[in-house]
Amino acid sequence: MPNKAVHWYALAGLVIVLDQLSKYFVLAHIQFGETIYVAPFWNWVLAFNQGAAFSFLADQPGWQRWLFSALAIGVSGWIALELRRHPEQKTLSLALALVMGGALGNVIDRVRFGAVVDFIQWHVAGYYWPAFNVADSAITLGAILLVLAQLTAGGHDKDTK
Repeated sequence: MPNKAVHWYALAGLVIVLDQLSKYFVLAHIQFGETIYVAPFWNWVLAFNQGAAFSFLADQPGWQRWLFSALAIGVSGWIALELRRHPEQKTLSLALALVMGGALGNVIDRVRFGAVVDFIQWHVAGYYWPAFNVADSAITLGAILLVLAQLTAGGHDKDTK
């Protein structure tokens, strides 16, 4: 029987490729600290986040780089097993593949640069959301889908739509 999870692994790989290509482009065209206006609510910037979401632990001396990398690799390993066990659960598998791709995309940055490359900045009325990237977007969308999958699971564990 062929492994039906290969499609979900490919999606996680696509997230990694899109994330890394976007960061390659940003690193080639935007200087650190530079802000490029896109729309009244959106800028391109180049920032390096040594912490986790919302710069959590970014002020630490460097051990967090390896902690967050190990966590992401460990969670991704668990996700790979879950995708293999439940590839027919479409919403769950989509969510897990997005989280895995995003987590591994950011691990690549931590290994290469010691920090995650962020470049998307949203703002409104003088309030700025912390800069983020494609990997962060995939993780966030995956987390939302995980919540929706749990809320809509009812008494059944399968989502085969």
